[in-house]
Amino acid sequence: MKLRFRTAALVVAVALALAGGAWVYHTRESGAIAERYRVETVARGDLTQNVTANGTLNPVKVVSVGTQVSGTVKTLNVDFNSRVQKGQVLAELDDALLSAQARQSAANARSAAASLELAIASERRTKTLFAQEYVSQQELDTAVQARKSAEAALAAARATADKDRVNLGNTVIRAPVSGVVTDRQVDVGQTVAASLQTPTLVKIAQDLSQMQIDSAFAEADVGSIREGQPARFNVDAFPSQGFRGVVKQIRLNPTTTSNVVTYDVVITVDNPGEKLLPGMTAYVSIAVAERKDALLVPNAALRYRPAGPEAKPGGEKRKRDASTKTVYVVDGDKLRPAQIGIGITDNRHTEVTGGDLKPGMQVVVGDGATAGGNGAAANRTFGPPRMF
Repeated sequence: MKLRFRTAALVVAVALALAGGAWVYHTRESGAIAERYRVETVARGDLTQNVTANGTLNPVKVVSVGTQVSGTVKTLNVDFNSRVQKGQVLAELDDALLSAQARQSAANARSAAASLELAIASERRTKTLFAQEYVSQQELDTAVQARKSAEAALAAARATADKDRVNLGNTVIRAPVSGVVTDRQVDVGQTVAASLQTPTLVKIAQDLSQMQIDSAFAEADVGSIREGQPARFNVDAFPSQGFRGVVKQIRLNPTTTSNVVTYDVVITVDNPGEKLLPGMTAYVSIAVAERKDALLVPNAALRYRPAGPEAKPGGEKRKRDASTKTVYVVDGDKLRPAQIGIGITDNRHTEVTGGDLKPGMQVVVGDGATAGGNGAAANRTFGPPRMF
């Protein structure tokens, strides 16, 4: 009798334990699903896809002012940020040597002019004597040739004098355009040599109220950029303020750095208050696609993969195109995989172009506080896919 009683009690205890375990498992799987996963609700909204890049603000036109003659800087009338007008004297070089050369060449020209006068007079007398048959034809030809040589010598002397006079004038450096001095590369007393190339003395930005951004866009993004598209950008100097520009040009001169090909996209910028300065780094964003009232899904949902029984083995090995993705939808007390078609993205949400997702559905975007480690590890293995 006691043995039967103990056996029955043991059976009842085992049954109660199994029932309790089943109840705990059912509660964990159904009642606590919200704690096991982080979910977001699918909704409709507006979506804009942007391509981004960094660039540098530059004046539209910068003139490098140099010197065509060598010499020592005698005076310097401008400095950084100086505003200059066209024709204004920027600097002067020591002109002692060039002035002496100009005087010498002018004297040579006067000497050549005197020689020409003598040759003309000699030719005239020779012609008179030849008419009276006092000189031969050869002597007449010699007189004519001497006159022509004197004319050529005078022309050469005058050309040399003109060149030396121009060189003397080039010792005074004048502004070719009106603008702002953005760079000064010489000081008073410094010697500049123009024998091989024109040395730069100062740089003048012609108009800082109009600037441009030279930005480097990746080859994967440049195909969606068109001239005339509006652009937005920010600079570190004014982090809370946004600026606008317009795409002016996509230069067909690629740059390859570490096997990454980029193209220079030029963006024009109005700068009426000259708040933006040359050399500032601009963080550019260009809107290339836009959708109104689109069905949106979080990008985190596209990356999430559960590790439990909800993940159907082999389902993700099926080959799909880049416009098809799988998300996991909360369906009662379990998860259900749903395939969707996707469109443009703003890197936070993606447009849903097909599938059985409806507004108000909840999709899983990550593991909750009570999830196991496998799901989190599986979630980390999927990086953000580049869909465009």
